[in-house]
Amino acid sequence: MLRNEEQILSKIATNDGHGENSAYFDGWKAYDTDPYHPTQNPKGVIQMGLAENQLSFDLVQEWILNNPKASICTEEGSDDFKDIAIFQDYHGLPLFRNAVARFMEKVRGNRVRFDPDRIVMSGGATGAQETLTFCLADPGDALLVPAPYYPGNDRDLTWRTGVKLIPVMCYSSNDFKITRQALESAYKIAQESNIKVKGLLLNNPSNPLGTVLNKQTLTECLNFTNEKNIHLICDEIYSATVFSQPNFISIAEIVQENPKINHDLVHIIYSLSKDLGFPGFRIGIIYSYNDVVTNCARKMSSFSLVSTQTQHLIASMLLDEVFVDRFIKESSKRLGQRHGVLSRGLAQVGIKSLKSNAGLYNWMDLRMLLSEPTFEAEMELWRVIINEVKLNVSPGASFHCSEPGWFRVCFANMDDETMMVALKRIHKFVNQNGKIVEASSRKMWRSKLEVNLSFRRLDEIMMGSHKMSPHSPMPSPLVRART
Repeated sequence: MLRNEEQILSKIATNDGHGENSAYFDGWKAYDTDPYHPTQNPKGVIQMGLAENQLSFDLVQEWILNNPKASICTEEGSDDFKDIAIFQDYHGLPLFRNAVARFMEKVRGNRVRFDPDRIVMSGGATGAQETLTFCLADPGDALLVPAPYYPGNDRDLTWRTGVKLIPVMCYSSNDFKITRQALESAYKIAQESNIKVKGLLLNNPSNPLGTVLNKQTLTECLNFTNEKNIHLICDEIYSATVFSQPNFISIAEIVQENPKINHDLVHIIYSLSKDLGFPGFRIGIIYSYNDVVTNCARKMSSFSLVSTQTQHLIASMLLDEVFVDRFIKESSKRLGQRHGVLSRGLAQVGIKSLKSNAGLYNWMDLRMLLSEPTFEAEMELWRVIINEVKLNVSPGASFHCSEPGWFRVCFANMDDETMMVALKRIHKFVNQNGKIVEASSRKMWRSKLEVNLSFRRLDEIMMGSHKMSPHSPMPSPLVRART
């Protein structure tokens, strides 16, 4: 960046708030420059850093072929073209809001009801997250976020809003579960730094852990936020990706069972990007129990509306109960099968994963492959996996993980053949280069880890991914600019 450009452009244009100086995005850049293809580039990088659900797309394609009237761009649906094309009410099509509300209820076992008039649309979960943040917090305020958490939050929630994120540090000793002690500790850190906390953001099911929050944890978090008089935001975009017990429990169920809590402090983020595999349609949803937030978010949605053509198509699909029931059941089955293939494949060479039952990824434990228990060693291992093994997996540091050696590996964005190639590469790498530390050495390793963690500074905890991950000189795959 030239000095003159820094003077004539905005701070947003010239600052580092986009968060792309993270290993998470560096992995995407590595894949973007050398993508795997079974015949054209068989030695390329396999994309295992993308949480995308492609395992049941054939069911969607079949429905589209059987329902041409759902699209206004077909001969059968063209009669609706004019009415749909000129519709511009930012409330959204009534049919669309009703269909989304009913789908959200079905995913939650019809145990709760959602008011279609509270459905606010946005351009994907990214837009929904940012819009809600604008409604709840001012620049300089903070949200607590249990870590490890999705690296995109550092961009989506902070870059344009000026809001800070304070990790609630969770640990492998209890499978990264959220505790009241961890919540209080993060809140205290903010107070001691004179930072005003405005809310707690939960991701349920968790990305990257692939676990669901139980009723006790959700209730504890709701009680915590009510006592502190701060907001509780529940990101539930993976709610239909649960493939085994325990079942998903929505914060809406906890709210329903606790009428005395302040409902105005509870908000849900949803989308169809993960559950149905439609990230390109950019369908994000804000559902707030707060009337003021709902009204404000709806007005702000003018900046990121979902096209009426998309609304019309999706409404028709979601209101087909036979299709929805079949899709949810089959998708869950296929996700469970693929999760099992990856987990067993890793276990064959001694690699463990956190026990999980949801999501599109495994939280892979490579601690015993580190040369030492440090984040520097994690980055060294990650570079080998990217550059030599040619797999884009995401290191835990970019997720603000409290301990080095954990990696997120996605499994639902590829076909069976590509998954087998990826597992063969992992097996070859571990068998040739990886030496799992014997039990007698683990005590020393953990002792070093405790010392390493004890010296982490507050600024490292609050901005961990930016400090732990080197900025990549490769061009961004997100913004392709010619110079």
